[in-house]
Amino acid sequence: MLGGPAFSPLYQQIKGLILQSLESGEWKPGEVIPSEMELAARYRVSQGTVRKAIDELAASHLLIRRQGKGTFVATHAEQHVNYRFLRLAPDRDEQASEGPALRHFLDCKRLRASADIARQLGLRAGDAVLYVRRTLAFAEQTTILEDMWLPGNAFKGLTVERLARNDAPMYALFETEFGIRMVRAEEKIKAVAADADNGALLGVAPGTPLLSVERIAYTYNDVPMELRRGVYRTDTHHYRNTLS
Repeated sequence: MLGGPAFSPLYQQIKGLILQSLESGEWKPGEVIPSEMELAARYRVSQGTVRKAIDELAASHLLIRRQGKGTFVATHAEQHVNYRFLRLAPDRDEQASEGPALRHFLDCKRLRASADIARQLGLRAGDAVLYVRRTLAFAEQTTILEDMWLPGNAFKGLTVERLARNDAPMYALFETEFGIRMVRAEEKIKAVAADADNGALLGVAPGTPLLSVERIAYTYNDVPMELRRGVYRTDTHHYRNTLS
């Protein structure tokens, strides 16, 4: 039997061990993990204990169960999670077929982190960060302007050319080429007025109401790996969320 604090249920200990394997890359995004029976034998616990641990990881979108096929490591490369963290939806049903966003990368460069950026990414002021700016267009209308900051050491070699020629979502690129999987995010949302800079890029007049969304995305063990600040046009779209 496994040791550990008396207050930690056994299935939580198994969950932690599975997370360690995910974090170390033993099982890559998109790959099948060992069966419940194999994991039960590996950790010397009951199959029910393993099942409960996997249930929690699946509820957190870290694993995906497929009937008759097994349990797989979740990946942002799959169609249904391509825009897992993007909550913008068209206002009218007839716009629902507007298709994937058209991305245009405006900048990608290495900078020294300001105190504010460093604090949110768990870095020290002056540490290297990668700054990315892009727009997203839906139905040929530029709708989102995003500024992103990534820890420089984790994303060495990322360039605007590399981003532009990548057909997959950014988070899928981070998985396959940098070994970093974004597993959850926290957002802050507020209404703002367009200024001259973001108004010109979004095609709206200064003072136009916009939605400001600040997101911090985390990899395993709640390590922050991306700070993203976006402004959204909401004249044809709305921000949609599901609460449970």
